[in-house]
Amino acid sequence: MLTDRYGLPLSTTSATARDAYVEGVDLLLTVYPGAANAFERAIAADPAFALAHVGKARAAQLAGKLEAMRESLATATSLGEGSTARELSHIEVFRRLFAGEAVAALAAIRIHVQTWPRDALVLSLAANQGGLIGMSGLPGREQDLMDFLDGLAPHYGEDWWFEAHHGMALSEIGRHDEARPGIERSLAKYRRNAYAAHAFAHLCYETGEQDAGIAFLRDWLPLYDRGGGLFGHLNWHLGLFELHAGNLEGGLRLYNDAFCADDHRGAIHQKLSDSAAFLWRSELAGHPRDPARWAKLKDYAREKLPRPGMSLADWHVGLTYAATGDDAALDGWVKAIEELASAGRYPSGSLIPTVTRAFAAHQRGDHATAIELIEVILPERERIGGSRAQGDLVEATLLQAYLAAGRADEARELAGRRRAGPAGLPVTGKGSA
Repeated sequence: MLTDRYGLPLSTTSATARDAYVEGVDLLLTVYPGAANAFERAIAADPAFALAHVGKARAAQLAGKLEAMRESLATATSLGEGSTARELSHIEVFRRLFAGEAVAALAAIRIHVQTWPRDALVLSLAANQGGLIGMSGLPGREQDLMDFLDGLAPHYGEDWWFEAHHGMALSEIGRHDEARPGIERSLAKYRRNAYAAHAFAHLCYETGEQDAGIAFLRDWLPLYDRGGGLFGHLNWHLGLFELHAGNLEGGLRLYNDAFCADDHRGAIHQKLSDSAAFLWRSELAGHPRDPARWAKLKDYAREKLPRPGMSLADWHVGLTYAATGDDAALDGWVKAIEELASAGRYPSGSLIPTVTRAFAAHQRGDHATAIELIEVILPERERIGGSRAQGDLVEATLLQAYLAAGRADEARELAGRRRAGPAGLPVTGKGSA
């Protein structure tokens, strides 16, 4: 029987279909464009190859083509009779994911990898900060992700895909010296790997290697097509490094050309989050507000994200409404999240409403309220979703609120207990304190 790159048997007798499928999976794992075409070639060679239809469905989901996703999944399900137990379980994981059953999908993944630990495409759904563990909204999710990957590490050895994810998880919990070798090996073995580039950018952020991050991303990004799913986000990382280096103009050029632009295939929530975070951070650093950029971003949020449901995106939508002073939109957004939380359908509970109200208070100059609200949620900051680099925006807001309120001692205490590694947060007034 033919096998995939990880040695797992595949229910196809066509080597052409197998090769195209392996290519498609690798393109999904590296977040490079072209996966849908690879799966189409696999299906053309063997129309009854169920997993190729699942791969095509995943590519369609990531491209926002939900009807095509459902059609491909339905085809895969109809072909399941000739599939192995592993393939049937694989299909079931994706069925739950596509149905929006995040908790059930994660439970199915945990069961699946106990038997088939090297099913990398299934594992990829929960292997990073944007996956089903990372976005769970639950306390301890950073350590949970680390423990999950640690348990699978013996099955992967120095596999280039796994090492990038394992390294990123290590970096996020402060184990930088352990993270670096795996991430660097991953890039050395397979440089056209956007996730490994992402992991290295985070490592540079967490270790305060701003210049190294700029040099790396300027060198690596020309390898990456605008159609890649991480194109905008990696440019956001570069923009953040530039902002920290005091190069606002360089950061704004990237904002205009790369991570706020509509002509790259980044996820909708990522475009909104990266754009709002960069603008807010630039203002915390003392740069003037550009109302036109915020107004355009608010229109984007209203059109593309009309309802809450994902914590990371939701608090950036709230930030956008706060920054534009749209109290009515902000109140409606917060109430919608609170209704979901009351119904038990929002795992992070009241954290997002609280931090959203804090942004609004800071925006209107009510720094005492902003401080009070952020202090409440700061110990559980990881539950708002995203990486530590993304969550630092909340800490930076608190730092500036302390300074604006004349509470320099508390600002110094906050800076003093900040985790070791990252460069200081660029916040206006910090030097005088």
